[in-house]
Amino acid sequence: MSDFDYDLVVIGAGSGGVRASRMAAAFGARVAVIEERYLGGTCVNVGCVPKKLFVYGSHFSDEFRQAAGYGWKLGDPSFEWSGMLDNKDAEIARLNGVYGRILGKAGVEIVEGRGTVAGPHAVSVGERTLTTDKILIATGSWPWMPRIPGIEHAITSNEAFHLTTLPERVVVVGGGYIAVEFAGIFNGLGSQVTQLYRRELFLRRFDRDVRTFVADEIRKKGVDLRFQLNVESITLDGEERVCHLTDGTTLRADCVLFATGRLPLTRGLGLERVGVELSPRQGIVVDTDYVTTVPSILAVGDVIDHVQLTPVALAEGMYVARHHFGGLDVDCVDYTFIPTAIFSQPPIATVGLTEEEARLDHDVVIYRSEFRPMKLTMTDVTERTLMKLVVDRQSDKVLGCHMVGPDAGEIIQGLAVALKCGATKAVFDATIGIHPTAAEEFVTMRTPVSS
Repeated sequence: MSDFDYDLVVIGAGSGGVRASRMAAAFGARVAVIEERYLGGTCVNVGCVPKKLFVYGSHFSDEFRQAAGYGWKLGDPSFEWSGMLDNKDAEIARLNGVYGRILGKAGVEIVEGRGTVAGPHAVSVGERTLTTDKILIATGSWPWMPRIPGIEHAITSNEAFHLTTLPERVVVVGGGYIAVEFAGIFNGLGSQVTQLYRRELFLRRFDRDVRTFVADEIRKKGVDLRFQLNVESITLDGEERVCHLTDGTTLRADCVLFATGRLPLTRGLGLERVGVELSPRQGIVVDTDYVTTVPSILAVGDVIDHVQLTPVALAEGMYVARHHFGGLDVDCVDYTFIPTAIFSQPPIATVGLTEEEARLDHDVVIYRSEFRPMKLTMTDVTERTLMKLVVDRQSDKVLGCHMVGPDAGEIIQGLAVALKCGATKAVFDATIGIHPTAAEEFVTMRTPVSS
């Protein structure tokens, strides 16, 4: 038994911190996890979970419209924002309890408060100091907003989950997945939505075909997309927010949501004091074993500013527990072929290389298909689906799969397994599809598009 109070103290009870702490405890480690806000971190409380619930809620306006094509006679449906919020809060509270019980059953001590690093083997929480063999930083990330005049009149995605009323007019600023998702949510719930992005096209790390295709589909749904435009300042006119734009015009709204990025949550943790190196974006620098420049201090998840996705943080937390506390000879986390979904409307999912990335090192063949989803053929909805395969001409390996359309995330998850196994286009062609589904299109595309 060491002279320390614990073998591991974790700062942050989000996805990575909870996974690492309970798995380390399963290997016999004495573990405490410190959390100042809420169990489950961003994902459970102000991220993936409530966002997906809001997406589900916003889809009903489309479902009601489509139902008429199938003979359903509906009255005039109405939406109650407070009802959705109350039910969302109840579900989040349930999940908070689940996380607490998981940690308790694993033998992990939960310490409420703000944890700061007091030394290579010490963490302070209020008046208490916990000594420990190793410290794991898993504090995640936090929304970033530019310092423009009047920014205090805007909100971030954090506050969007707790608005007391549904705003009639919303301006969403940003071109990443969070901005696109919230534009779709508010639009689906009945708000008048304008989305601004300072560059020529949003979702800049995604395949170009996907970006242009989904922009057209989003506009069809009524979102006013405006590119190469930004907010210079915000003023108040009574209760209205007046956005002063870079082209000299103004936009009036009831709510202005900035989704302009997230930064690692490292400020005030005492890391610089003990010699932990930070990147220019304030992310914690780690090696392949998630060890920082201080050997006793580790870090995982959004706070290392590598891949800000919940399943990635879970994988990193699992590796830390197995390698550092289980003594197991495990492979490092593999960051290739990580599937990604955007719950935009319509949704996007992708795995592997974009066409632009692939062309840098490969001679590629592109397969692409556009069609109207079968569900919509008896309705007046003109939404279309896009599917795309990026294939290496020499090896025939599929380098990337991209989709815009219903159930994109559910479909691409299975294709991620295929790409991880090195599947070729010939394997795709030899696979019998499930009919009638949209997914079968991925195994029936035979004719490449012209370069």
